[in-house]
Amino acid sequence: MSSHTTRPSKPGIRLHVDLGGDPRPHRSAKIEAHLRVDVAADGAPTDLPAVQLAVMIAVDVAESNRAAVRHALPAALRALPDRISFTVLGSGPAPVRCFPRDDDEWAVADQGVRRRAAFVAGSLPLHREGPRPAGYAAWVAGARALLTGRPVSVRHLVLITDGSSFSTEDRLEEELDACAGQFTCDVFAVGVDWKPDPLLKLAERLHGTAEFIDEGLGQTITGAIQRLRRVHTPQLPIEVTVRPSVRQVSLAEKTPRPHRLGGLPESGRPHRWSFPTYQWEQGRRDYLLTLVADSDADPLETELQFAMVSIGDVHAPVTARWHHPEHSPLQELAGADSVRTLNATARMRSALRRGLIALQENRRDVALERLGQAARLAVRLDAEWVLDEIRTVADIEDAAEGRVRLRSVDAGTLGPMILRAGSRPAGPLADPATARPGPRCRGCRTPAGPEARYCITCGEKLL
Repeated sequence: MSSHTTRPSKPGIRLHVDLGGDPRPHRSAKIEAHLRVDVAADGAPTDLPAVQLAVMIAVDVAESNRAAVRHALPAALRALPDRISFTVLGSGPAPVRCFPRDDDEWAVADQGVRRRAAFVAGSLPLHREGPRPAGYAAWVAGARALLTGRPVSVRHLVLITDGSSFSTEDRLEEELDACAGQFTCDVFAVGVDWKPDPLLKLAERLHGTAEFIDEGLGQTITGAIQRLRRVHTPQLPIEVTVRPSVRQVSLAEKTPRPHRLGGLPESGRPHRWSFPTYQWEQGRRDYLLTLVADSDADPLETELQFAMVSIGDVHAPVTARWHHPEHSPLQELAGADSVRTLNATARMRSALRRGLIALQENRRDVALERLGQAARLAVRLDAEWVLDEIRTVADIEDAAEGRVRLRSVDAGTLGPMILRAGSRPAGPLADPATARPGPRCRGCRTPAGPEARYCITCGEKLL
């Protein structure tokens, strides 16, 4: 069996598992599965009550960039829904609370509170010349100190930054580890001097998004809070129970946003792993589950259950068989296309991002190679947005062949593009029945991955 669909005992969640293919026996064989999760509201309220939300708005901006937030922040505060808990932090050498002004750590929005908050935001403290601010670790630590003490369903940090407080201290990794599961975060970059990598790290590790905002910051903040209200399940673990021969387990969210998920074996249950996920809305999510298994103690040519995937009361098995390396060819399973599409999409994003970074660092040969690879994959995956990004920095001579010609570009345009490549929300992947297959060799008909150019069996050029 290559594909399983399970209808839940609880309405609202459907889990579908597609296996990439039956593996060859090996001491460290890799088994990949595509998990598709469909979530329906099923009678739940359209919006989460605002009383269940706590939002910290942190403004990490230098005084020289005050114009970027002067009108946007008051507008966003005036648009807050009634009864939402919120606090606003400005920046100095360290984060400093701007609102509420009294000893309370949180304000609860109503008409009067919103009006006062918008007025106070006009004198938001921002850092000037002098001691450097403490860096993103200080903002994350400050958010953790306040948000974890607020007993609500959804806790969220909105970080607005121009990059002026970034420092390369190791504390950021430590703070992100400490914040796991405590709150989520959206990062909005303004100005031109910020670095993409730490912003992408914040968004990925804290299960949010990173965006460059040139104009419309107030509407963007309002939109982020409105999206939070569409969250029906703030946190939902994906649990994976594996057979003893499985030695490693990893899970990565691919859509709607790329996130690496951290998971650990449950205490006292070494074969059960739990991967927390956040901000579940109505719609579809796609994950790539990777298992590393040892075939030494398992029988060959026998259907085996390598894992059971559980989301609440919904369960689906991951089954495959070890094929005899000499007598049984690998089977082309029905779900292989969906796994290939997940991997190809990840490679496309990575190639685009690495190409843009190489261009930013004036490594033009590397940029040419990576952007060409991204163009080839974009054609095969119908990812027009990737081709549009490449056209910003290069002329595409033949996208299917990966031939591009770099142009001179303003370095200031590359940072926002790198953010989009790493954090841009993606639409759902095509269903396996309609997914575009990878190429096949004209001579020996060996299937190949979407990025392949030549047959790995006979060396023939692929169509």
